[in-house]
Amino acid sequence: MKDQLVQQSTSIRNVMQQLEAASTKIVVVVDAAGHVIRTLTDGDLRRGLLQGATMDAPVDDLAAPPAPPVTALVGSSDQDISDLFARTQVNSIVLVDEAGQPVGIEEAAHVHDRILLSPPHLGDAEAGFVEKSFADNWIAPAGPNIDAFEVALAQEGGRTHALALSSGTAGLHLALRVLEIQPQDRIYVSDLTFVASLQPILYEHAQPVLIDSEPDTWNMSPQALASRLEKDAKLGQLPAAIVVVHLYGQSAKLDEICALAQTYDIPVIEDAAESLGAQYRGRPSGAHGLLSVYSFNGNKIITTSGGGALVSDDTGLIDKARKLSTQGRDAAEHYQHSEVAYNYRMSNVLAGIGRGQLAVLGDRVARRREIYEIYKAGFQSLQGVSFQADAPGSVGSRWLTVLRFDPDQVDVHPYQIMRHLGRLGIETRPAWKPMSMQPLCAGYEFEPHSPTEPVSGKLFMQSLCLPSGSAMSRSSQDRIINAICDIISGA
Repeated sequence: MKDQLVQQSTSIRNVMQQLEAASTKIVVVVDAAGHVIRTLTDGDLRRGLLQGATMDAPVDDLAAPPAPPVTALVGSSDQDISDLFARTQVNSIVLVDEAGQPVGIEEAAHVHDRILLSPPHLGDAEAGFVEKSFADNWIAPAGPNIDAFEVALAQEGGRTHALALSSGTAGLHLALRVLEIQPQDRIYVSDLTFVASLQPILYEHAQPVLIDSEPDTWNMSPQALASRLEKDAKLGQLPAAIVVVHLYGQSAKLDEICALAQTYDIPVIEDAAESLGAQYRGRPSGAHGLLSVYSFNGNKIITTSGGGALVSDDTGLIDKARKLSTQGRDAAEHYQHSEVAYNYRMSNVLAGIGRGQLAVLGDRVARRREIYEIYKAGFQSLQGVSFQADAPGSVGSRWLTVLRFDPDQVDVHPYQIMRHLGRLGIETRPAWKPMSMQPLCAGYEFEPHSPTEPVSGKLFMQSLCLPSGSAMSRSSQDRIINAICDIISGA
């Protein structure tokens, strides 16, 4: 603590040097009697310099803080400290002795173990598959784990073929390539999604057309889709494909979307990156379009550390994608290449992780749905709070539980809730920022749910993704629920 105490007469320059050396980037300013006057961070010093202070000026010359420092008596209980953080919304509390002199600093992030949004949840089998790949020297991209993983994944996804890849993004890119998407082709894509749903369209120099969400499932609006198809049919500019995203693990209304696509003879690509393990009309998510994509990123329901897959019932499409994923080598004794291709294959080692993870997929989905139900029950007394709905006939995976706050009934903004929870060691994040609001997509066409009701932007501004990891304890979830209820009731 001694190296974080400074006198009122200490220069800004010297305080900066102390902050640089301190493990906790804060110092405590004390008076001649050793009592706490204020705390200082890098931000406080920068603001002072911008307001005209010099490096050699004493810190006592800096503008007074808007409120006195928050202190607590050393030896206070963890609960008392936690409650004080919640009431004051500060990042640090100075611990003082009975004489009022500082003896330590408590950081909000250290009061509780940090609760992450969706960390990996490994089982017992993964290590065995990985160890065998080392023992058999199958470290190269090819190997028995890859073959077995693809077979199991195809079966799990209700498909005849699966191709394990380096990422879900790679899967989407290959889906567009095997459909022979051309520059300037129009590709419809869900507006409310992560940018990886759209980037492969740009790789091929095609034109994204952004289709709004609907209010209940938050997924692609069949109403908006029908409206845009009717307009483009009249203009003779129908899309070459429709990329429909199953947001946060919940299925889009595939009956309506696929029926529209069939009417206009347009292939559907399911971006099921977030929905492995979900069901729609008794079939797995990803089993409905011509081609579908999964992601096994570290935060997904199951993970291969990093990876993805392309699945389909069309043998020719998967065979072509397989060739493109391995640099496009022609059938020749020498290395011969006739087209642009990629290095997109998953490694045999990572596929071993996937084999172990796939075996517990059902358990992971059941646990995520249980977490959703606990949240739903925990917030039932709050007015103005709602959740993303399951599409009729579907059972979502609830990869993430996302809470929506009605601004007419909840006075605090989701970003304020997110920052407050962050100070308590609870990781949350906003809903995806729609593609129609992204600088990358400036100028691209957007079809709203209705002329008077664009939906995706509202969902972004009103929603917050909650920790949903399948290994999360009930006590951690109760902590999250209680914190959010306290924040809203105290707003």
